[in-house]
Amino acid sequence: MCKSVPYGDGRLDILSNIDLTVEAGESVAIVGVSGSGKSTLLGLLAGLDLPTAGRIHLAGACLNDLDEDGRAALRGEWVGFVFQNFQLLPSLTALENVMLPLELKGGRHPRQRAQALLERVGLGHRLHHLPRHLSGGEQQRVALARAFVTEPALLFADEPTGNLDRHTGAQVIEQLFELNRAHGTTLVLVTHDEALAGRCRRTLVLDGGRIVRGTP
Repeated sequence: MCKSVPYGDGRLDILSNIDLTVEAGESVAIVGVSGSGKSTLLGLLAGLDLPTAGRIHLAGACLNDLDEDGRAALRGEWVGFVFQNFQLLPSLTALENVMLPLELKGGRHPRQRAQALLERVGLGHRLHHLPRHLSGGEQQRVALARAFVTEPALLFADEPTGNLDRHTGAQVIEQLFELNRAHGTTLVLVTHDEALAGRCRRTLVLDGGRIVRGTP
């Protein structure tokens, strides 16, 4: 798999010759310096973008053969996300943010399920607070609850502790892996955090858009 973009009179290669398989239930960390292609790779694996060359398969479907709506529907069925910047809707409370994916999916008992997950991550007393009234660590715990509430088969995490201090980040890591174990979710994460990467079963090192260390 390759990804390139127009650059000047030619093209800039962002990812080259990526050959990667992630098994069900596995946890994989993708590490590398800024600009090495980590987030681009994550976006391709999630079907947020398509490769310039090569094919990507997710949950038995080839992403290359799906249009944008088809890829979005596949993500809605199989995938959860945790982002560095939390990506919470500012006009919704913590509870409403966690309920939303279930409501969009037509899941049963969204309020009860969302509240149970928020209580599990220690936010039972913050259900009705807006994101701006929550600390960074609390917002990321809301994001974790939102990611797991639909019980996704696959979770993509992009620098989940990137905006948190070390102590808060360590707490979020514990809750991430606790939820991951409980749900049996396949985890693929991008991180600069060596402690976080070390918690994964496998670590891949990207450099210059290529996997230079680790077993693809």
